Amino acid sequence: MDAKTDNFKGHSTNLVGIPTGLLASAAFNDYPLHLSINGVREMNRQFFETLANAPGIAEAGEVFGHYMSLLFGLDGNAVSGDEGAKRRFRASYRRLLQGWGFDSNGPEGAVLKAWVESRFGLLPTFHKEPLDRFPSPAWIAYVEEKMSSRFHNNSINLQLDLLYEFCQFMLAHWFSPGRRHLTLYRGINGFDEHRIIERLDKRNAVIRQNNLVSFTANRIVADEFGDTILEARVPLVKILFFNDLLDRHPLKGEGEYLVIGGDYRVTMSYF
Repeated sequence: MDAKTDNFKGHSTNLVGIPTGLLASAAFNDYPLHLSINGVREMNRQFFETLANAPGIAEAGEVFGHYMSLLFGLDGNAVSGDEGAKRRFRASYRRLLQGWGFDSNGPEGAVLKAWVESRFGLLPTFHKEPLDRFPSPAWIAYVEEKMSSRFHNNSINLQLDLLYEFCQFMLAHWFSPGRRHLTLYRGINGFDEHRIIERLDKRNAVIRQNNLVSFTANRIVADEFGDTILEARVPLVKILFFNDLLDRHPLKGEGEYLVIGGDYRVTMSYF
């Protein structure tokens, strides 16, 4: 259903210092501003100084992996309590990425969407079904999953903060220095998850993406996921993770980019 005007629903505050309404807008995506999660680089200054001295991409990835393992104990999946107590699952950003790869509408996806909600102020628009009316059964199910202790422990939001800031550092210093956008693609079979805010012409529109959404840099890969391909200029400041960021991770194989959502101008190709 087309709509010429549709106010974006989000929190009045966030942790990046940009009004949520602006952050969600197509205008921001056209002309992005610098984004940084408050306090993350300041509280981890030595880590980012070490990153800046890394001689290459692989070495920087090793610095990140070592730091995350030390800070959050990510070498194992669980920790044992005293005297053989029941093993407790230890949440990690890697497990969330793995879960997202299987199903972005699963519990891991809910935790990732909740992180975007808390840091960027953007409410999700879809989790298993459209999240329109609040309260509603769909919203309650989303809240239950995003607060699940299985994946919402071990300072998981801080882990994701560091992942985002590491990604931004690597884009600026190694992968895309001097650039503001990447052209990315998403294949879809319908518009249940992608509300058309304004149709500009037959092939171009402003479409509201979920607060966290997957794109790919490979148009052929996008074609495998749907009959309609959305082509968008994605601001680098809205990228949480991408395929080449780390040598080893659960999303290898599809050139996937995890992108902060909002209203995007897209070109639609039909097959």
